[in-house]
Amino acid sequence: MIGHYWIGWIWAIVAAPFIGSFIGVLVQRLPAGMPVMFARSACPHCDRQLSPTDLVPVASWLASGGRCRYCATPLGLFYPGIEVAALGVAVWAAVALPDPVLIWAGCMLGWSLLGGAMVDSRHLMLPDILVLPLIPAGILLHGWLATDVWIDHLAGALIGFALFAVISLVYRRLRGREGLGLGDAKLLAAAGAWVGWVGLPSVVLFGAVFGLAMALVMRLTGRDVGRVTELPFGPALALAFWLVWLYGPLVPA
Repeated sequence: MIGHYWIGWIWAIVAAPFIGSFIGVLVQRLPAGMPVMFARSACPHCDRQLSPTDLVPVASWLASGGRCRYCATPLGLFYPGIEVAALGVAVWAAVALPDPVLIWAGCMLGWSLLGGAMVDSRHLMLPDILVLPLIPAGILLHGWLATDVWIDHLAGALIGFALFAVISLVYRRLRGREGLGLGDAKLLAAAGAWVGWVGLPSVVLFGAVFGLAMALVMRLTGRDVGRVTELPFGPALALAFWLVWLYGPLVPA
């Protein structure tokens, strides 16, 4: 078992930066409706197609001094940043979880949440392709781990979606504008599928606290945060979801 644990740990760490690079592609292309799977990577400034040596996570960016190798335009920190973040997710999952199956499940969950949070923070949307697969995945994983608990996770998914969907509809009816989007409702449904109905209150509570903290930081750093300012809730909810799944709810079942 120890050998299997370290094999899972090592493979997750090795794969993480490459997964992070792919997440970066998703974040850039999904909101723009651009193809993801079969389009060659190219410099966003000169459109020169990149070779495999240009696509080694972090290392290629360091070797080129953070610039395009062809047009010398600075490339910024987005891709190396998200590659390092994906590696951080893998290390966190490997440290927190006891066996390789859970490590890989945690990595896939964390990477999906990382991508969704990044898209939401930039475009105020949570792509279905990153969120919806988490719902059956969570129910199936926990049904496989313990066959008698899958109903709790199915109930969690249904309750999570219904809770935020009703709040969203009521808010829109009363205020005449969006409050919570249905993307947030789908993400809470995914959270319910992974943490069960008993974990949902903790996810909502932590998500609200993290969301308020993010708004406070934005205000303190000079961002205009008013009563009608649209703020992404996905990053706060994703972090709450991740923490409750890893460490359990405030009130255990």
